[in-house]
Amino acid sequence: LNALRLYFAQVDNFGYSLSTGTGGAFLQFPYVAAGDTTTQYATANDTPTIVKWNTLFSGNGFTLNSDSTATATYTGVYKITYSLQFANNDNSQKDAIVWLRINGVDVEGSTTIFTLQQRKSAGISSYVCGYSEVVFTLNAGDKVGLWWGTPLAATSGGVTGVYIQYQAAQTLPMAYPSVPSAIGSITFVSAA
Repeated sequence: LNALRLYFAQVDNFGYSLSTGTGGAFLQFPYVAAGDTTTQYATANDTPTIVKWNTLFSGNGFTLNSDSTATATYTGVYKITYSLQFANNDNSQKDAIVWLRINGVDVEGSTTIFTLQQRKSAGISSYVCGYSEVVFTLNAGDKVGLWWGTPLAATSGGVTGVYIQYQAAQTLPMAYPSVPSAIGSITFVSAA
């Protein structure tokens, strides 16, 4: 009886710690958070190009791969949240289209279209923060990637079109931290 009393006391203590307002602090779920510190250019006009991630901020239950995909360790329902710093240096309005691929297959209903206005002047691009969220299911071992394309792609620096811009930290006229070209996270929502 004493062993049972001790066992149930431990179970009660464990359950109590999870049922408080801060109980979630004792749980860990799969996630990955990453960013990129380079300006990204599309391969060509109207050509899907993977969004690059060169900096792993933190993660658990995911592998960030060298091809800018992430591999899930656990099956589940996940949510990707991303922010892309789009720039347009063309004289006309252009779209940037972003979507998910899992194991190289486009995810139906994952596309968002961002419209960038024409550049402000010859040396000043227009900008849009391309922010979106998508909920999707992954199986253990699935590879997920974020892809983008545009009708007018700046394929390198100095070429007219849409690109994803990185900006280093500034000191003048006002100090602020660097602007990543891409920043995002994939978080666990539920068991599948």
